[in-house]
Amino acid sequence: MDTLDEKILAALAADSSTSTARLGRRFKVARSTVQSRIERLERDGVIAGYTIRLGDAAAVRRIRATVLVRLAGRTLPGVLGRLKAMETVEAAWTTSGRVDLIVRLAATTTDELDAAIDTLGGIDGVMETESLIHLSTRIDRGG
Repeated sequence: MDTLDEKILAALAADSSTSTARLGRRFKVARSTVQSRIERLERDGVIAGYTIRLGDAAAVRRIRATVLVRLAGRTLPGVLGRLKAMETVEAAWTTSGRVDLIVRLAATTTDELDAAIDTLGGIDGVMETESLIHLSTRIDRGG
């Protein structure tokens, strides 16, 4: 990857709907150059896919929580299988340190969020959870 690839990736991360023509004008290269770079980045697995970021109008309707989870030994595969089946689970990460998993939940109501937290805590192998309810967004770099 070179500087142009990095610029293209940063621009697409900020707005994946930006046209190749617009990117070409911005970086002073041909549209076809941008297109071939994007195709190569996709083929090489640097770009794994494209997504949308919900605007405030949609995001306001979602209540989010981060749940810190401690697991019993060797229960990770079973717990992950149960989490995948939960529609309220947006993402889950394994961690090092005092917790084994960080799980991000999203729900449309506090009752739905409460039920999801209860369900998560009741999964076989989950020893302890700590829930952190998201209030207002102060910084969002699109990650």
